[in-house]
Amino acid sequence: MGKDVVGIAGCGAMGLPMALRLADAGYEVWGHDVRPAAEFGGFASRMVADAAGFSSRCNIVISVVRDAAQTRALLFGDSQGIVRGPQIPDVLVISSTLSPRFVRQLCEELPEGVALVDAPMSGAPYRARSGTLSFMLGGSDDVLERLIPLFRVMGQDIFRMGSVSMGMTTKVLNNYCAATSVVATHRVLGMARALGLDQRYLLKVMKVSSGSNWFADHIDQIDWAREGYSASNTVGIVEKDVESVLDAISEHPAVPHAPLDDALLASLRTLEPLEID
Repeated sequence: MGKDVVGIAGCGAMGLPMALRLADAGYEVWGHDVRPAAEFGGFASRMVADAAGFSSRCNIVISVVRDAAQTRALLFGDSQGIVRGPQIPDVLVISSTLSPRFVRQLCEELPEGVALVDAPMSGAPYRARSGTLSFMLGGSDDVLERLIPLFRVMGQDIFRMGSVSMGMTTKVLNNYCAATSVVATHRVLGMARALGLDQRYLLKVMKVSSGSNWFADHIDQIDWAREGYSASNTVGIVEKDVESVLDAISEHPAVPHAPLDDALLASLRTLEPLEID
């Protein structure tokens, strides 16, 4: 596999299966997380709690932490500053879903010699486990060429979208549409229950009709499909993704804020746990 050693920062529902896929493919992989190593089962021996120790082992780091605040803490924080130590990675891949404006700002803040790539992914944990994620890449051609073999291990569909932040721009626009399908599917399944319609038959009809959408079509495979809203769960991450796209357009007068933007956020924040017969 060559000399590249890969670090996964943020070994949660997405990061850990990504790390395992890479390790199974023969890559040397290390993990970093704020949680104790004992929580990572068979991967525990590959977890490095110390940020400096983690970054010194890896020349490519893929960040899969939750949001911009955790990304900033990971990179620059006193206790988790992986680009502040004596040995830092030469490639940083951001696979969290963040605002494209934040990604462009990182380009200005990273130390010289660290190449930034934005590579957000889509597909939920079940596709991370099967290595069939979709990746949307932004970065320089030479760095992307070096990374493509990694993405091929973790993903099925790899899209090169252009320069840094274009992968993230693609992802947040995609996730806006995904968020509307989450809200709409919750809504119609609640209506079906109230109207006495079999929810499972409705889902079957939708799957082959105009109501088809990713959330409804894969509702039994998506780990978090039945969750109601909490700022700390995956529906809260969907809320964060919508806020990221609104941040991206906030500097563009040609794309004004729309009533749907506010309604979508309000609807996400009032989602109750989903009941399916």
